[in-house]
Amino acid sequence: MRDVIRRARLLDERYNIFNALADDAGEVGTGRLAGYAVSVKDNICTKGVQTTAGSRILEGYVPPFDATVVSKCRDEGAFILGKTTQDEFGFGTFNVNTAYGIPRNPHDPERSCGGSSGGAACLTAVADFPHAAISESTGGSISCPASFCGVVGVTPTYGRTSRWGLVDYANSLDKIGVMGKTVEEAALLLSVISGPDEYDSTVLRVPPEDFTESLGGSVEGMRIGVPEEYLLEGVEEMVAERVRSAIDGLQSLGAVVSDVSLPHTGVSLASYYIIAMAEASTNLAKFCGLRYGLHMPLEGNFDEYFSRVRARGFSEEAKRRVILGTFTRMAGYRDAYYLKALRVRTRVIKDFKRAFEEVDVLAAPTMPVVAPRFDEIEEMEPIQHYMMDVLTVAPNLAGIPMISVPCGEVGGMPVGLHLMADHLQEGKMIRAAHAYEVGR
Repeated sequence: MRDVIRRARLLDERYNIFNALADDAGEVGTGRLAGYAVSVKDNICTKGVQTTAGSRILEGYVPPFDATVVSKCRDEGAFILGKTTQDEFGFGTFNVNTAYGIPRNPHDPERSCGGSSGGAACLTAVADFPHAAISESTGGSISCPASFCGVVGVTPTYGRTSRWGLVDYANSLDKIGVMGKTVEEAALLLSVISGPDEYDSTVLRVPPEDFTESLGGSVEGMRIGVPEEYLLEGVEEMVAERVRSAIDGLQSLGAVVSDVSLPHTGVSLASYYIIAMAEASTNLAKFCGLRYGLHMPLEGNFDEYFSRVRARGFSEEAKRRVILGTFTRMAGYRDAYYLKALRVRTRVIKDFKRAFEEVDVLAAPTMPVVAPRFDEIEEMEPIQHYMMDVLTVAPNLAGIPMISVPCGEVGGMPVGLHLMADHLQEGKMIRAAHAYEVGR
């Protein structure tokens, strides 16, 4: 493990993967993760290791406790390697909204790793030692970087894993998940971190499952639906071609493929951003320079002090989301925006529920494009950043599980196949993803 730290440090110098890296291997335990180095996204608390969520406002915050998912990994013998880079509080699609440096794509350092779990995906792709990553998704922050970096990313059902110890972005959307080089590695880590938790009132009271038992299963007769709205205008043709080829591959393995419709896809993006920003604006109110993180000399009244600290500690993107979220919750606008977005969310959930009456798994592109270059990202307006999430926000709104698995390349850059299943049906999508992975 000391050698792993040395190798990880070299990778960090090349790709800017970590916000904090372990300097001592400590005692290596036994269990299902013995011999594994597990990295943790920097918005998930780790005892004695700085946790910033990618923001200056939390610089210097060292939690006195482990998040539940981290404790579970330690209990199974994992070595906690370090904290991976991310967009500030998860606010981004390309991992460029960070106070601690931007991670570089392992396939082309001039391109984005994807966000917000960019460091986790990059490390998973380049690690030359046994490794799996704990990451987190609010609107696609596991699937997007997994697709851009060519690794496997699993976002579980909302409530499948405990959120205790997570620095919240949007409480009704946040999900802690995993990344691995293979479906098997991702399934193993998900098995370890899943299950009830007395500290989290939102976690589902369902028994833990061993998702590795879904590996190696046949997809003969499995019904796979292809949402017609997910392969329309906006998805690059070469990306769509790779995904169609992957779906054909599953069909050749015995799956039954059919078209389905998710009619509220077009309004899901607006619904997601209204809900997520409204929740973010309330969650970020606790970062006021009094209890932890960035603080300044106590001068003036509270409002003046509060504003000075937040003006210095938050990035432009964080300020934008706080302002927009506060606006949508204000008297006179709440009904027009926030409550309407909640009604759209209900429609989106019903779309998925109707689809899963007909099929077992949905298949689509993970992202509409391959990882863009940083110079291309600089030319984008904020709304263009948000629109990149068009294929991932609807399943996140619905709280269903999803997995991104590599399905080829375009111009040397990875493309992801996105498989989605009904609530608590992770086993089905893992079975399909593994069948595709070993059968390609």
